[in-house]
Amino acid sequence: MFRIDKRILNFLVIAVVTIITFWWSFFIFHQDMIWEVVAFVLGVRILASIFIFKDYSLSWSKATTRSFLIKTVVYFTAFVVYLPFVYGKVRFALLASEAAFYLLFITFLMYVYSYIINRNTTYKNKTVVIYGAGKAGIKLEEEFRNSEFKVKYFVDDDKILQKRSIDGVKIVSKKELKRLSKKEKTFDLLVIAMPSATTKRVKEIYERLNPYFNTIKILPSLEQILQDESFSTQLKDISVEDLLARHPKDLDKTLIESFIKDKTVLITGAGGSIGSEIARQCVLFNAKQLILLDHSEYNLYAIAEELCEYKPKLVMQSVVNKDFLDKTFEAHKPDIVIHAAAYKHVPLVEENITEAVLNNIIGTKNAIDCAIKHHVQKFVLISTDKAVRPTNVMGTTKRICELYAQNVEPNSTEIVAVRFGNVLGSSGSVIPKFKAQIASGGPITVTHPDITRYFMLIPEACELVLQAASIGKGGEIFILDMGEPIKIVDLAKKMIELSGQNEIEIAFTGLRPGEKLYEELLIDDTEANTQYESITIAGKTSYDIAKLNYDIFELINAKDKLAKLKEIVPEFEHKI
Repeated sequence: MFRIDKRILNFLVIAVVTIITFWWSFFIFHQDMIWEVVAFVLGVRILASIFIFKDYSLSWSKATTRSFLIKTVVYFTAFVVYLPFVYGKVRFALLASEAAFYLLFITFLMYVYSYIINRNTTYKNKTVVIYGAGKAGIKLEEEFRNSEFKVKYFVDDDKILQKRSIDGVKIVSKKELKRLSKKEKTFDLLVIAMPSATTKRVKEIYERLNPYFNTIKILPSLEQILQDESFSTQLKDISVEDLLARHPKDLDKTLIESFIKDKTVLITGAGGSIGSEIARQCVLFNAKQLILLDHSEYNLYAIAEELCEYKPKLVMQSVVNKDFLDKTFEAHKPDIVIHAAAYKHVPLVEENITEAVLNNIIGTKNAIDCAIKHHVQKFVLISTDKAVRPTNVMGTTKRICELYAQNVEPNSTEIVAVRFGNVLGSSGSVIPKFKAQIASGGPITVTHPDITRYFMLIPEACELVLQAASIGKGGEIFILDMGEPIKIVDLAKKMIELSGQNEIEIAFTGLRPGEKLYEELLIDDTEANTQYESITIAGKTSYDIAKLNYDIFELINAKDKLAKLKEIVPEFEHKI
C-alpha cells in the first residue's frame, strides 16, 4: 500500500497553515492578499524547518514540551529572517499578528494530533492517589494515564500548591483528602512519590492515611531509584524496613571514599549479611581490589556472582586455620581488613560452645595477628551490643574479641572495633523469620511481650562501620547510634498489618537460653563523642595481653568453658 512520507506531510501542513493564517490576518487588517509575500514567507519557514533542529522530522505523536519549544525557536527565527525583506510591503503589525497566530495554530494542531494518537483506551476501574506533587509524582501521573488506574488526587504538604491542579487533577491536603474519602469511601491505591522522604515522614503518612486505602506503595529512595526505568514499575509495597530505616544525617560519604578508594580490602565472612554488604559498599567507594574470604562455599559463590564484573579475589577458607590465613595475607597484602566472620546466632552458639570459641575468639585472634604481622594499615572488628554485660556465650566471645583488639600490641596497624545492634533483614534475624511465619499462616512467635531490640538497616550500618573505621586511630570501640529500642511484639504487629492478614496471631514462647529482655551498647557510662553524632567511643578496658593470651589458651582446653568465660569476662551472667 502506498504511504506518503510524514516528513513531506509536515511541509504540506506548513503550507496550508501559512495560507490560512495569512488569509485571516489580511482579512482582519482589511487588506488584499499579497501572494508573493505569502510565498516568500512559506519558503523561509520550510527552509527553517529543514535546517533548524530538523524540525521537519519531529514526530508529532511523540510530542513533548521540548517539541513545542523547538517549534517556537524555528518559527521565531524564520520571522526574524523574512521580516526585513517583506517589511514595507506589509505592515509590521500584520506580520507579527500572523506569526503569533501561525505558531499558536501549528502547536495546537501538534498537541491535538498527539492527544488523539496517544489517548488511553484502557477502562479505568481503580483509583489512585499520589502523595507528592513534585517531579516524581508528575511522572507517575503521566504513566498511570495508560493503566487501569485513574488518578483522583495529588496530596502535598505545600500550602502554595494546595487547591491548585496538575493536568486537571486536584492537589489537596491530608485533611482535605480525609474529608473527601468519607464521600468516596476508600481508594484503591496510595503511592508515596517522595524518594527523598525520611523514614519518619513515610511512617507518619502511612499511619495517618492507611485506613483510607486498600494498598499503599512507595517509590524507592533516591539512591535506589532507576531514573531510566518507568517509575510505576519500580513501585514496591511499603515494608517494615521502610518504616524502621533511620538514614543517619551525618553520613560522610566523602570521608568513607577517601578511606576505601584505591585500597586493597580483605573482608572475612564476606558471604554473610554484613560482610556481603560491606563488599558492595567497598565497590561503590572504589576499592582497588576486593579479597572476599568465607568458609561457606555457597555464600562465597553468591557474593562472587553478584560482584563478578569487579573481579574480586575469592578465598574459601576458615579464619580458624592460621597457617592458611597467613598465606592469604602474604599473597594479597591487604591495606584494610574488615573482620565480619563470626557465629552470631545465640541459641545455636549455646549448643556449640567449643565451635563458637574457636571460630569467634581464635578466628579473630588469628586475623588480628596476621594483620599486625603483614603491616595492614587498618583492622576493623565487627562487634555487637550483645558483648555488653553478656548473658550468652556468643556475646561473651565477642567481648573477648574486643579485649584482644584493644590490648594487643598493634605495631603500625590501627585496630578498631565497631559495636552495633540488630540489622534489619540479616540472616537469622526476626524479620525474615516473621515473614516466613506470616507466609505460612502464622502464628508469629515472640519470646516475651516486653523484649526490645535496637535495629538498623544493613546498608546504613555498614556505611557507618566504614565511617567509624575511617576516623579510628587504633584502640577504639566505636558505638553506632541505633536510635530507640523497638519492642519485638510491636514489630510483629506492624508486619501483620502490612501483610493484610490481620487474622494471624502472636504466640509468646518464653526467653531462649542466653537471651536478654533488652540490649545495651555501653558497659559503663564512660564514652567519648566524635565529630559525628551517630558515632561515639566506648571507654577502654585494659587487660594484660600476656595474661589474655594465656587465658584464651586455657579456655580452648578447659572442660568447663562457661567458668573460664566468666573468669575472663566477670560481667558475664549466663542465663539459661
